[in-house]
Amino acid sequence: MLGKIIRFIFFGNYFVGILAVALTLEATLQLRLPFNSLNYYLLLFLAPTIYYTYAYNKVSTAPSTTNPRNQWYFEHKKFINWSQAVLFISCMLLAINLLYQNFQHILALPLSYWIAIVIIIIAGGLYYGLLPKSFLKFNLRNTGWLKAFVIGFVWACCANVLPLIMLKIETGVGYHDSVLWTWLFIKNWMFCTVNAIIFDIKDYPTDANKHLRTFVVRYGLRRTIFNILIPLLIIGLISLGIFASYKGFGIPQVLFNILPFILTIYVAYSMHRRKNILYYLMVIDGLILFKAICGIIGMQFVH
Repeated sequence: MLGKIIRFIFFGNYFVGILAVALTLEATLQLRLPFNSLNYYLLLFLAPTIYYTYAYNKVSTAPSTTNPRNQWYFEHKKFINWSQAVLFISCMLLAINLLYQNFQHILALPLSYWIAIVIIIIAGGLYYGLLPKSFLKFNLRNTGWLKAFVIGFVWACCANVLPLIMLKIETGVGYHDSVLWTWLFIKNWMFCTVNAIIFDIKDYPTDANKHLRTFVVRYGLRRTIFNILIPLLIIGLISLGIFASYKGFGIPQVLFNILPFILTIYVAYSMHRRKNILYYLMVIDGLILFKAICGIIGMQFVH
């Protein structure tokens, strides 16, 4: 029974929705902003859940003895189609309610906000090739090494850009500490990019057969771990220390922000041993949740 619940949460991408909300709450507290409406957080939970489930459901058209997730999608095809319809309708109702309550504020958004919205939508759509091919055939997923940076970029936008847009829409309040915002955006971008590179290790044989030049395919597993992942994380630690000193962060806040980098270095080092799909979904993606929790706890020591 427990195994079924775990597969439902992780294969059904509900954990992805939790990650989106957790990263947003972390960024909101770190930027010392007011919280967005419950309507927005529900929408934020549902949208990535639907997005990822649609993408995986589209390619899981046959039973698989080697991929438990594809097998789960094949066995639960009817339930997934039904739940997707329910979640999509709920998502649309929430979006319509948000639009109805804030229509004039949305129309009054500055041009820079609209540019940010368009960039996020296009990046998210191109990654899984969700845009019609008659419109644009380019698929960021097939660019190999660029894929991880696109994933990190979309998640950083979810955590650091969308809340500011919604805050402007719902309250009219803008944010002006560009130095702190820029550093947090880059930190989230790089952390989620590293996470995506680690996750690519799972698809190494498939990506190699498809000639998809991810970091793992291009450089091999060992070089990816020791020449790319660990150096990036060490650079992240050094930049964290420099920025913490510049901003005058307290020791507890710094320690809690260091912990996710330390744990990710350990996990990256351990990736030379092959793992199953649930390990990647629970532990690798779980690093993002751990980062969000540490960031939230760290802010409790700020006065």
